[in-house]
Amino acid sequence: MLRKVDFPEVGELAICSVQNVKNFGAFVTLDEFQNREGFIHVRDVATGWVKYIRDHVREGQKVVCRVLGVDADKGHIDLSLKQVNDHQRREKIQEWKNEKKAEKLLEMAGKKISKSLEDSYAEVGEKLIEEFGTLYGSFEATAANKDVLKDLGVDEKWIGAISSIAGESIQLPSVTIDGLLSVTSPAPDGIDLIRESLESGLKGGEAEIDIHYLGAPRYRVTVTAEDYKIAEEELKAAIDRIVGSIEESGGSASFKRKEEK
Repeated sequence: MLRKVDFPEVGELAICSVQNVKNFGAFVTLDEFQNREGFIHVRDVATGWVKYIRDHVREGQKVVCRVLGVDADKGHIDLSLKQVNDHQRREKIQEWKNEKKAEKLLEMAGKKISKSLEDSYAEVGEKLIEEFGTLYGSFEATAANKDVLKDLGVDEKWIGAISSIAGESIQLPSVTIDGLLSVTSPAPDGIDLIRESLESGLKGGEAEIDIHYLGAPRYRVTVTAEDYKIAEEELKAAIDRIVGSIEESGGSASFKRKEEK
């Protein structure tokens, strides 16, 4: 998060800006903690013997470090680069980028109701961080359902401003699954019956459903939802509606998840 005002905890990951590199280590500032100064000893820069420290870290670089120790009285923070793996580094950087974006969104929401960024944090931002863990998480939750703000007792003017910005700026994560559907009808009006059965499959509740014609009698059914469980449930429900509709009129349908080779 961008607005941590205390010291980091031991074991926590922190975004740091490298200020000064010496042979014995690197001095950095912690971006999320009001640019408090930290130090990476050369032994904690990389595994193994470090011959040239600047092969691993250099001035002006953004790095992700693990906090080894904190002396709040002296304002001293010991850090390690080598105790952060690639996966942790990517996740922390993405979290940092998300929080920077979220702070900008909070600022935009505040401007809608003539509030400064400081006022925005004081009136609603800190509460959102406390509730959702991150500011970005609160905007994601709001984009999915603005009632979450109402349930928290957020003022109506903030609900309107944040919901508007979240809806315009946050693209919710989703998953997409698909499969091949074959639908036939021997009836004289079979084309109309097939169309009606396919239309019944589009009436999903929590997902986006698309049916694409591949060539008689084959169709591709695609479902996009917020997670795999919902996607699978909606796909099954759509296929059940289609099969039930066409069989009721004397036709038949079959479905498979993957195309045979």
